[in-house]
Amino acid sequence: MSGVTFELKATDGRARTGVIRTTRGDIRTPAFMPVGTAATVKAMMPESVAATGADILLGNTYHLMLRPGAERIARLGGLHKFMNWDKPILTDSGGFQVMSLSDLRKLTEKGVTFRSHVDGSKHELTPERSMEIQRLLGSDIVMCFDECPALPADRKRIEESMRLSMRWAARSKDAFGDRPGHALFGIQQGGLEPDLREESAKALQEIGFDGYAIGGLAVGEGQEAMFACLDYAPGQLPADRPRYLMGVGKPDDIVGAVKRGVDMMDCVLPSRSGRTGQAWTRRGQVNIKNARHSDDPRPLDEECTCPACRNYSRAYLHHVFRAGEMISGMLLTWHNLHYYQEIMAGMREAIAEGRFDAWEAAFHATREEGDIPAL
Repeated sequence: MSGVTFELKATDGRARTGVIRTTRGDIRTPAFMPVGTAATVKAMMPESVAATGADILLGNTYHLMLRPGAERIARLGGLHKFMNWDKPILTDSGGFQVMSLSDLRKLTEKGVTFRSHVDGSKHELTPERSMEIQRLLGSDIVMCFDECPALPADRKRIEESMRLSMRWAARSKDAFGDRPGHALFGIQQGGLEPDLREESAKALQEIGFDGYAIGGLAVGEGQEAMFACLDYAPGQLPADRPRYLMGVGKPDDIVGAVKRGVDMMDCVLPSRSGRTGQAWTRRGQVNIKNARHSDDPRPLDEECTCPACRNYSRAYLHHVFRAGEMISGMLLTWHNLHYYQEIMAGMREAIAEGRFDAWEAAFHATREEGDIPAL
């Protein structure tokens, strides 16, 4: 590998724990990556994100190329310096955002032309340009450029898209070149079709990558279909490289993915939920908007050590959300990110000690109890 190595430390069933070593620090797996879309995890200071236990952040190629621009970030010393985060950063390729956000996109063999959702300006994103942008950003883990159809889609569309993505993967590898200290991950596509996933996995391994992502899930197919795919997809990828499930998810999605052999995940959910008054706790979701919290002096979660739970009551969190105060999003986001990292730490420990099944059973049992009774 390219100065980025993966050491598998223990397995329990198909669940795995290990460490990805980079020049900017170790990433303990299974790892959850908070999403820093526009060079910030919304409502959080970088040092606060690190305090939750995050070893790595995700940055968005699409958003950063549009604003403030990759060339500008490079002039200012790269993304790590720009956003004051000295640990590893993974950047996505921009493919998914082009699919979901841009107007008037045109897809060809060469790449995608699209109009910016920010100001309507016209841009072209190709495998070569995606590699160039990610090089300018200076991310530690670079994703190859792919095309991701929204599900459900017919088999012919999924097949054509997957094969295009494999041709783009080869071009991404060529354009990535030799970059010691930086890793390039390939992305498996193929929708919910086992044979197409297998074909994609073989094509990627022939090209050769430092790690492999499972793409094209969490795009509307539902948890049951996603898990059915994860029952075989991780096993189609090399066991000695990290496996990254893109864009997942809710706490029970994450636990189910790790159970099926996934090492890395990312999702905007903990931060987006925090800004809309939703807290994720070991007893499930809490909607702080609800009037039942207005006189409640208890913390969100008595066992949680985050600042929101240590220092503030449900009544206060309810009040600041209702009053539209910024601290509401800050505290709830911190809590959610802290809880997500707590799940990851719990799974790493349980896998290392060979008790993942017991940990998982307790995780689901506590969630099923539901929130503490109202006063």
